Amino acid sequence: MSAVTITPNADIGGSSGRLSFDLPPRLEAAEPPEARGLTRDAVRMLVAERSNGRLQHTTFGMLPTFLRAGDLVVVNTSAVVPAALTAWDDGGSKLVLHLSTRLDDGRWVVEPRRIDGRTTRRWDGPVPTHLCLAADARVIVDAPYLGSNRLWVAQLQLPQPVFTWLAVHGQPIRYSYVDRPWPIAAYQNVYATEPGSAEMPSAGRPFTAEVITRLVAKGIGVSPLVLHTGVASLESTELPYPERLRVSSTTATRVNETRREGGRVIAVGTTVVRALETAGGDDGVVRPVDGWTDLVITPQRGVRVVDGLLTGWHEPEASHLLMLEAVAGRPPLEASYAASLQEGYLWHEFGDMHLILP
Repeated sequence: MSAVTITPNADIGGSSGRLSFDLPPRLEAAEPPEARGLTRDAVRMLVAERSNGRLQHTTFGMLPTFLRAGDLVVVNTSAVVPAALTAWDDGGSKLVLHLSTRLDDGRWVVEPRRIDGRTTRRWDGPVPTHLCLAADARVIVDAPYLGSNRLWVAQLQLPQPVFTWLAVHGQPIRYSYVDRPWPIAAYQNVYATEPGSAEMPSAGRPFTAEVITRLVAKGIGVSPLVLHTGVASLESTELPYPERLRVSSTTATRVNETRREGGRVIAVGTTVVRALETAGGDDGVVRPVDGWTDLVITPQRGVRVVDGLLTGWHEPEASHLLMLEAVAGRPPLEASYAASLQEGYLWHEFGDMHLILP
């Protein structure tokens, strides 16, 4: 079985270590499953049960068979915006600017990236303070964001409302493992309703109307919240940045009722875990929230609201693995990742799934 080890990272959230492994390039999903002749819900899914250590290999379309009446599935209905922009500095040199998060004062958190062939790489060196965009739009870069050396706060000067302008001039954010552009529709979950995410809350991508219908028909609830995701960090030492979220009173009530009646709360994606755990108090009761979260979930902090998690496969030493360990426990997580590597599961937003159950 492929080696999965623990690498000490005591500086990150007090954790004693995170999963470390070699991810072969052949396991990085380069295109949507539809381009591979599959439906969205036909991607593979590994089911891990924490209570008995059992691992099962199946497909996402079988999700309803692993849940039971009275469970509640919570989804993130934030929609992806085309947040990758071509920009030019005052000298005419081209770069790519990723929009990350819209702040309350109207400014944006942005990430400048150098063009490297058909992809981009992290910016190094001084960041230009003035950038030109298409259609006479401009960007003024103000300052580093929360002390980051990767993210910056910037003013966008656009001739139209931001989402209208982005629909014409923006592209979905794409990293090197995706070898060609795909339309924004390939990055949207079927239940997405509210634009605001820089990158796809991709744990929800395999859902189809049919799967949702089968969940509801079995007596499994489906409830929404919103958390607008920022740009992903590829840095093993970088923790998640603050993100905008909204948990409605209806969803809070349904979560509390599910737990009170013995059902399980299943989060679809790490964004949902972050949102629900932010909304949950020390007593485990979820209350409505409309604001920001800077919560970082580690094994030491644990989870108080979420019982199970549907997620994709995360990069070696990614900070999300701390959250997964908090939900799954260390031995089940190590076993899951070893099995996924052995069986050739695919990574990233167009890849396969991992269902962690109590």
